[in-house]
Amino acid sequence: MEKTVSKAIEYRRSIRIFKDIDLDINKVKNCLFNASLAPNSSNLQLWEFVHIVDKEIMKKLFPACMNQNAAKTANQLVVFVTRKDLWKSRAKSNIDFLNKSFDENPKVNTEKRRKTVLFYYKSLVPTLYTSFFGILGYIRYFIFQIVGLFRPIYRQARLSDSRIVAHKSIALAAQNFMISMAAIDYDTCPMEGTDTLRIKKILNLPSGSEINMVVGCGIRSEKGIYNKRFRVPFDEVYSQY
Repeated sequence: MEKTVSKAIEYRRSIRIFKDIDLDINKVKNCLFNASLAPNSSNLQLWEFVHIVDKEIMKKLFPACMNQNAAKTANQLVVFVTRKDLWKSRAKSNIDFLNKSFDENPKVNTEKRRKTVLFYYKSLVPTLYTSFFGILGYIRYFIFQIVGLFRPIYRQARLSDSRIVAHKSIALAAQNFMISMAAIDYDTCPMEGTDTLRIKKILNLPSGSEINMVVGCGIRSEKGIYNKRFRVPFDEVYSQY
């Protein structure tokens, strides 16, 4: 029986050492499907989940993961990859889906609403994601700052801002994955300390992709949790207005 969300969150720990036990590949894949349901910016879904089950490929990745025990003892690995370079095709997918939805439910989805949402994907998204070596981003940024003197406006208009947005979105997906794994008594360890360039070469990933994190997957060893969980007092991070 799967854990509740709260129990899964409580159970999840970053496991540094895994037992030599095989995971069900399809169960891990199902957890990655849950990752694909995560909220993300503009529903562009600028991500890919690379599920590594081939032991030879895993061995090649170990040095790129700095030979961390969480990688070396893992039964499987998942590489979370941002694909900001796919924004055009993902925007088109949204447009196609929305047009079909409007055609199927004309009473609920009015033409005025269709025009509004299509304008978003056909005009606003290209405005934010089109870049010429980052120059257009700075032009947008300064224009938006000036407009912002007179009214509220979205200000994250630079190339670096859109990269941050893509990484935030896939981090939400990774959290979905890890909580889903915890719910079925599977363990994970997210790793940021990696040689992302080597990982991209090993996996033959395109130049426009970026590694967000590598997650080791397995069953926790008794030695897999190095310390008790520590969090700063909740009152230090919580505020209410």
